[in-house]
Amino acid sequence: MSRLETAPQSIILDRRQMFRAAGVTTLSAAAIAVLGGCKTMAATPMASENDVNTLNVALGLEHEAINAYQLGAQSGLLQKPVLDVAVLFQTHHKQHRDALMAAIKQMGGTPVAAKSMDDYAKELNAASLKSQADVLMLAAKLERGAANAYLGVIPSFDNKDLAQVSGRLAADETMHWTVLASALKESLPQKALSFGA
Repeated sequence: MSRLETAPQSIILDRRQMFRAAGVTTLSAAAIAVLGGCKTMAATPMASENDVNTLNVALGLEHEAINAYQLGAQSGLLQKPVLDVAVLFQTHHKQHRDALMAAIKQMGGTPVAAKSMDDYAKELNAASLKSQADVLMLAAKLERGAANAYLGVIPSFDNKDLAQVSGRLAADETMHWTVLASALKESLPQKALSFGA
């Protein structure tokens, strides 16, 4: 069993659990379109109050990811080139955040604000991060949860284009997880179909 599989479950809820906790069982078409970079699709009449709420849940999770990477970068525990990769992944999450904020405003909503760094440090149990491996395990857990969340909504789409966008997002998050797991020298999953279950 890998260190990622044995990491304490109290570290963080995965993203799929966060969507469920917020009452969002699927990402709306507009939410997936925005996250995939398709702003024109997000601006269609599909947008509703539910879409704005869904986007705000996703935005809250992007704030969390950005701050998790910030905590890791500021910890002094990450060495180059791992630090550079963490900053790159944080940049990807910032791009998601910016697209979400723009879409929420375009739909007439108010983007949810990020919490304080102290709040994220407490929620993510940053005090328990004592090594580069600890930071990478936290990031990998977040990324795997994101991949599973995006994969989990694919079956809900009748529109193949939206399913494809969700798949692309899942692929991006899976790529992040794979790089992090490799840095941790973790074994590849021994069974097929290890994501999205």
